Amino acid sequence: MERLCSYLPEKLFLKTTCYLVIRMFGPDIIKLLSTDMNADVVCHTLEFCKQDPGQPLCHLYPLPKEAWKFTLEKARQIVKKSPTPEYSRSSSDVCSLPFLAKICQRIKSTIKNSVPFKDVDSDKYSVFPTLRGYHWRGRDCNDSNKMAYPGRRPDDWDVHEDSNCNGIWGVDPKDGIPYEKKFCEGSQPRGIILLGDSAGAHFHISPEWITASQMSLKSFINLPTALTNELDWPQLSGATGFLDSINGIKENSIYRQLRKRNHCNHRDYQNISRNGASSRNLEKFLETLSRNQLLDHPAIVIYAMIGNDVCNGKADPVPEMTTPEKLYSNIMQTLKYLNSHLPNGSHVILYGLPDGTFLWDNLHDRYYPLGQLNKDVTYAHFYSFLNCLQVSPCHSWMSSNKTLRTLTSERAKQLSNTLKKIATSQKFTNFDLFYMDFDFHEVIEEWRKRGGQPWQLIEPVDGFHPNEVASLLLADRFWKKVQLQWPQVLGKENPFNSQIEQVFGDQGGH
Repeated sequence: MERLCSYLPEKLFLKTTCYLVIRMFGPDIIKLLSTDMNADVVCHTLEFCKQDPGQPLCHLYPLPKEAWKFTLEKARQIVKKSPTPEYSRSSSDVCSLPFLAKICQRIKSTIKNSVPFKDVDSDKYSVFPTLRGYHWRGRDCNDSNKMAYPGRRPDDWDVHEDSNCNGIWGVDPKDGIPYEKKFCEGSQPRGIILLGDSAGAHFHISPEWITASQMSLKSFINLPTALTNELDWPQLSGATGFLDSINGIKENSIYRQLRKRNHCNHRDYQNISRNGASSRNLEKFLETLSRNQLLDHPAIVIYAMIGNDVCNGKADPVPEMTTPEKLYSNIMQTLKYLNSHLPNGSHVILYGLPDGTFLWDNLHDRYYPLGQLNKDVTYAHFYSFLNCLQVSPCHSWMSSNKTLRTLTSERAKQLSNTLKKIATSQKFTNFDLFYMDFDFHEVIEEWRKRGGQPWQLIEPVDGFHPNEVASLLLADRFWKKVQLQWPQVLGKENPFNSQIEQVFGDQGGH
């Protein structure tokens, strides 16, 4: 326990909190584990877990050989025999203890200021990476000037300063022509904007955080960043990622492809994604999209709500699924909003929903990270545990019920057909509208050709989201399809890219 705490960074008081938990609960945890009680028993004994009346007993690990009630009472007796400390070990009143009050106050203050969904002002860009900063949208280049931000048309060809943050400004002393005019005029600059869910934000929990044999000082170094990014990694996502892949895959994000095509697009990306987002709640954060019809360049907007219209954690998930009729209404409302905010000449691509049956088919009999040591927890057990708690990200597909999985895929197909119908029948004044299938099976086949297995494309800890490799492979297929079918969406390739590099290097980086 102390070794684990020593690995945690002090940021957000993670190390302090860890030592606090050890002091409060460590003696009892050690005593219970040393008598071969599993984690489920320990959790219920210390009252972090509970079984509500009339509800089934939720457990991740195999049940004890003896009756559950007998085992639990036995565990409680073990804890009761522990030396009585000078303070209560109840999980509910830790912060009421005088000597811990100040620490708890600081922790609560930090968490409050790091609350998920806390946005940088919707009309502002940031010089700070997390809390919806430049990991999510292009970095600000002049924090004191609200009129300087990525994606805008240059002010007076950026003779004196960089108004659009693409790192191109000033005048060429050889001929007196502003660099922005020389290199970018007529190059059809455009930005990329993603309207997505947790898959688009690249939700990721590192397996090293929950696998004892892999824990180290290095494995937790990015934990504060992850927590202040809502456990999302948009800087590595398939749509707006700007960092090199940590998996060494050569494919690039859509933003990096767009920047490679035209360096004038530098920093013009926005990842407007939320964990749990769907067509039903998009309007709550759609207003954080930043685009001025008169001042900004056109944008490529990708609508990719790929799961939560059919996914939820309810015991009976079917009634909560979005109907085709409701989806039609939601999408039309979104498109009308976009038409009133996007500059003329923009493009919108509606992304279909996947067939999520590949989750169960490829994972159910594999060992979950917490079960790999003793070969006692498979993904089927993990899915069942989440469904029992009604906290599954997708009870509909992460289920042993084949009928439910099939029904969910049928509804997903209906919703995809609705999106396709909208794309082929509706016209808008400020953007063209397209539809693209979410062909995860194509990505699986591509991965197989490289010698990989389908399960390697899924996040190991949640057993649901596409991982970084899958996201980049999806982005690569997306780019190739758009290039083939609708090349006008991507704009021209800028012939001055090499000259921009010679004069401005990495254009200020990201």
